[in-house]
Amino acid sequence: MKQVRPKKNLGQHFLTDLSIAKRIADTVDACPDIPVLEVGPGMGVMTQYLVEKPRPFKVVEIDRESVDYLNEHFPKLRENILGEDFLRMDLQKVFGGEQFVLTGNYPYDISSQIFFKMLDNRDLIPCCTGMIQREVALRMASQPGNKQYGILSVLIQAWYDVEYLFTVEPGVFNPPPKVQSAVIRMTRNKVRKLGCNEELFKRIVKTTFNQRRKMLRVSLKQMLPADSTFFNEYSSVLTKRPEQLTIPEFVELTNWLENYLCANTND
Repeated sequence: MKQVRPKKNLGQHFLTDLSIAKRIADTVDACPDIPVLEVGPGMGVMTQYLVEKPRPFKVVEIDRESVDYLNEHFPKLRENILGEDFLRMDLQKVFGGEQFVLTGNYPYDISSQIFFKMLDNRDLIPCCTGMIQREVALRMASQPGNKQYGILSVLIQAWYDVEYLFTVEPGVFNPPPKVQSAVIRMTRNKVRKLGCNEELFKRIVKTTFNQRRKMLRVSLKQMLPADSTFFNEYSSVLTKRPEQLTIPEFVELTNWLENYLCANTND
């Protein structure tokens, strides 16, 4: 069977370096004994190493041509090739409600959506590894005070410990992407509750970083009445910009804002 043609509309860049494929596949070993789900296996360059690991393993692939290729070349995986869209899947059903490791050479244009779905299923996914655009990996692993620190940094690090493992150059792909890539690993931390209204927390993080060059008192105005005294009461924090706040400080800000809104809502 002929090789799969990379499709631009699916963001496909097939890894051709076997040694790097094995290194990425081996990142799942940090979270042993539980099943593995690979997203976007393409022609199976990582799959060939993952399928040999002594644990349940499935792949999900939206490209019909790749599904046919995988069925032809990985006959023992045939019952575990899911021809679906990962972003639309019910992840509870993949391994019957069991926890699993998520991995893959993720399509760059939807990697953030994949990680937001991971966050929505964080109790099901104790470990996530794989390859993404280097710029996104740097944002995910960035600490406060850094220009890369942003929405992804805060929302992911609230629930996961993020490790930037290594950089991958464009020349090991077909076709080569126009950017560098990086391999990351996220391991679920011990936080089970943030200690605040989690929906409001997400809204504050997104609102403030969408105007990241402005002080919090400016970006939060849209969430409060025009005559609000909130800005006077918490002025010491609100003169900061979002990249200066740690996750505990975002939690504290969320509680302040929620308490203020509750206390100042008319009956």
